[in-house]
Amino acid sequence: MWLLIATCDVPDVDVTEPDAFLGVDLGIANIATTGDGKRHSGKHLNAVRHRNRELRRRLQAKQTKSAKRLLKARRRKESRFARDVNHRISKSIVTEAQRTGRGIALEDLQGIRDRVRLRKPQRVTLHSWSFHQLGGFLGYKAARAGVALIYVDPAFTSQQCSSCGQVDRKNRLDQASFSCTSCGFAEHADVNAARNIAARGETGWAVSHAA
Repeated sequence: MWLLIATCDVPDVDVTEPDAFLGVDLGIANIATTGDGKRHSGKHLNAVRHRNRELRRRLQAKQTKSAKRLLKARRRKESRFARDVNHRISKSIVTEAQRTGRGIALEDLQGIRDRVRLRKPQRVTLHSWSFHQLGGFLGYKAARAGVALIYVDPAFTSQQCSSCGQVDRKNRLDQASFSCTSCGFAEHADVNAARNIAARGETGWAVSHAA
């Protein structure tokens, strides 16, 4: 298992030794889900972005100067929208981690677009969402709050049981449901994945900070 420990240049703030880790799973149905069960739903966000895509498509088809101006304005509005959502999600996660004396374990974002297998409409949403921006906001907010942040390998976190550790693709019944074929543990699939990410964060932190 490989990991990356996030660093950020924030003066006069020491990272607090975490008692445990709050795992965060990223996705489309839920933009971010924590191991505590907090889900930042993507349903409303995806509906807004779908409407924006339709507006852009119509504006692009017109090819007029006014349409091009409106298109640029629409893109700036979308960028502000994504930035605001990512700010609110990252603030919520960091605040909870700080309140409970935990660090944050996040899946490494490198190659996230290649890892996720989705239907075409969902792929459009995935490729247009600013996951790296969300990761960056988590990084600097965690550093500013003195909260440890570690990136872990997310391989098989969606198939692994966070209760017994068994890995089986059959454990993932559908997008939202997880039921272990070995021990019978059942949980929301994203929450289960977030708990696996948290466990990898704890292990990685212990290894990297061993005396």
